[in-house]
Amino acid sequence: MTVLCVGEMMAELALAGDGTARMGFGGDTFNTAVYLSRLGQPTRYLTVFGDDPWSDAARRLLASEGVDDCASPVAAGRTLGLYAIRTSAAGERSFTYWREAAPARGLLGEFFNPDVAKAFLSAQMVYLSGITLWLYDEPSLERLFHLLKEARSVGAQIAFDGNYRPRLWGQSTDITRRVYARMLAMTDICCATFEDEALLWGDADAASSHRRLAAMGVGEVVVKCGPDGALTAPDRLVPTLRNPAPVDTTAAGDSFNAAYLDARLRGEDPFLAA
Repeated sequence: MTVLCVGEMMAELALAGDGTARMGFGGDTFNTAVYLSRLGQPTRYLTVFGDDPWSDAARRLLASEGVDDCASPVAAGRTLGLYAIRTSAAGERSFTYWREAAPARGLLGEFFNPDVAKAFLSAQMVYLSGITLWLYDEPSLERLFHLLKEARSVGAQIAFDGNYRPRLWGQSTDITRRVYARMLAMTDICCATFEDEALLWGDADAASSHRRLAAMGVGEVVVKCGPDGALTAPDRLVPTLRNPAPVDTTAAGDSFNAAYLDARLRGEDPFLAA
């Protein structure tokens, strides 16, 4: 597989204004995996599924999108995580999660096996996010960082989207910053979002975020700036070509990441990729 995306795929309830809900599936790295596959990149998704009907439906969806999930363990007696999403009139969304007992949290712990390790070592690129990091306990994070180091040693690139969510990590940023700093030190391509970076690190502007991420060891940085475009260097903004009023911003950053990484894998320079 060209790209291995690691994280959690969840059942999604999209709430409508009339009190009804539409059932689907979501998750940041899952979204990017689907978009990468649609762009023609051979893509694998690595998580843990339950043996419930929602997990079966999720795997059918991945198969229909051409995303391989053969290395993902199946946990007997466990069910897929769930979240509900509300979208405002301005297109912004808010989330409510039921995922504390989701099997994906045990990928590098109780459900770890040799196939999971092989998936890391057979990828040209490994992609994960700050939400992926949140899933794992301390021993699992140690195993993750070891696997990423091994993957890099055999030629894989590591791509990371900070995707910081204070509601998941809690009010104190000390632990979050420590975990992110370790991750960034082994990241080859970081697709950051200025709003998230400002929340976690207190950056004054996107250029400051770009400089800090590079100083923390990231080889290549692109900072997404919402309607303004994206920075590929502290002084190089790629503007949006058109800017319609958003209807729903769900997965906007995930789709940008897929397009950017696909272009880079095909040899485009960072500016053209953005």
